[in-house]
Amino acid sequence: MRDDSEKTSGQTGLDLKGLGYLTSIVSVFFLGAIAWPRPDDPAWHLPALIAGMITSVIGMAFRYRAYLNQKRRLRRAEAKAERR
Repeated sequence: MRDDSEKTSGQTGLDLKGLGYLTSIVSVFFLGAIAWPRPDDPAWHLPALIAGMITSVIGMAFRYRAYLNQKRRLRRAEAKAERR
């Protein structure tokens, strides 16, 4: 069964899920800029902030990659079903 909520919009081939992940990645940098430690903050704040930003971006990349893999498997299954 197809989930039409995962379709791309119109004829442009725009991947809304990919665009959503990209928007989330950009937001991580904006939030990181606001949270950037001041000189009088404890020394551990900066490494913790950077590690949090990096892991957030990596997590989004993993989820997007999993989405692409799932999409590829669905296309293969649909093609195989059509050949029968």
